[in-house]
Amino acid sequence: MSSFGSPGSGPYTGKPTPPQRGSFPLDHDGECKDVMTRYLSCIKRVKGMNDEECRGLAKSYLGCRMDRNLMAKDDFKNLGFQEQSNTDASTAPAPRKEDTKGSQS
Repeated sequence: MSSFGSPGSGPYTGKPTPPQRGSFPLDHDGECKDVMTRYLSCIKRVKGMNDEECRGLAKSYLGCRMDRNLMAKDDFKNLGFQEQSNTDASTAPAPRKEDTKGSQS
């Protein structure tokens, strides 16, 4: 018998494309390993809680993968990240309740 695949098919010569959501190629060259390592350390440090710092690292990791064609490009809002306002939420922390109570003197 011949090889697997359709009859008469030769070796695959097309360029691979990233799959849709769900599965994607492994990062064999470690292009995004630094961000991934920092994200995993963050998750371990906060014991799996949904920490804002860890969410920022997750967003950076997905951005790295999209930039390097390791996954299909998509809007971050479709990946579970909310749109940020004009100010960068990662650099401007939200005021705490204690800070806003005493400001109306």
